[in-house]
Amino acid sequence: MSDNPVTGEVSNSKLAAVFDSGTAARDAAEALVATVGLQPVQVKVIAPDEPDANIMLEPEGGGIWRTIVTAHLRLGILGAVVGAIAFGVMMWAGLPFVARSPVAAALAAVAFGAVGGLLLGGLVSIRPDHDRYVQTTHDAMDARRTTVVVHALSRDEQQRAKDFLFARGAEVTATL
Repeated sequence: MSDNPVTGEVSNSKLAAVFDSGTAARDAAEALVATVGLQPVQVKVIAPDEPDANIMLEPEGGGIWRTIVTAHLRLGILGAVVGAIAFGVMMWAGLPFVARSPVAAALAAVAFGAVGGLLLGGLVSIRPDHDRYVQTTHDAMDARRTTVVVHALSRDEQQRAKDFLFARGAEVTATL
């Protein structure tokens, strides 16, 4: 399962390890599964002429929609709660504009908090950390190099795979 309660993807931690040759990449992928303990389905080799590279990079199409809904829902609610807490603090502090119109102030604080949470949900949904990971693989394909892609189930798994592939001479790019 995901180690991040805000997304709906199984694998939040991904990495791309670029090798100069297909043989080195395939050997590293096989050794990665055997040594680090990843499942074969978590490790993909993307050759320069791979027609389905984008699917191999981001295989969780349904997970992306779950991420969009989950991130917006949870962070929107969290934002509303933070807004309510902010209203409570302002009431406790006795701010005149809050004390004179507590209903309007409460609605505004909760609404602004919810909007802030929804904006954060949008940021999580677009996964800006994946841009480098995807672009690295496409650049490698353009340069006729081969990439080993790892879909780790945890940060620890990602770090172990990253260390292993780096030690084998790969140029490694990881998501956050």
